[in-house]
Amino acid sequence: MAHKKIESPEILWMYFEEYRTHIKSHPYKIKDWVGRDGHEEFREKEKPLTMVGFENHLSDKNIIGELSDYFENADGRYADFKKVCKRIRNTILQDHQEGAMTSMYHHGITARLNGWVDKIENTNKNVPILSIDPLDATTNNLTP
Repeated sequence: MAHKKIESPEILWMYFEEYRTHIKSHPYKIKDWVGRDGHEEFREKEKPLTMVGFENHLSDKNIIGELSDYFENADGRYADFKKVCKRIRNTILQDHQEGAMTSMYHHGITARLNGWVDKIENTNKNVPILSIDPLDATTNNLTP
């Protein structure tokens, strides 16, 4: 059996917590022009958590290049990581949901990234279509 690069679920969670702390403590700096004279100002925008970002974080630290085996439980060898992988996914999803709901993140992009769909159900299946000529007195029951 091959050696796992991340030996335990606790270590994977520790790496995720490290990633989350790093991302949330290093916001984007967005240049803006403010006031009538347009003076330059930098505003901070919180960075969202992402699986891609987490994998890149681990890769940058030379820990592991990708996590697909752990999250997909390849060959059943990663069953002990199932709970922590779900917790990581749920933590990222919670960040996206709450960020979109508070307008910290663009709701449309967040929805597309997570496969969220806004559905409206039409309950009127058979709606008759009327063809009425407003200038034709016979179809409008008008007498000249």
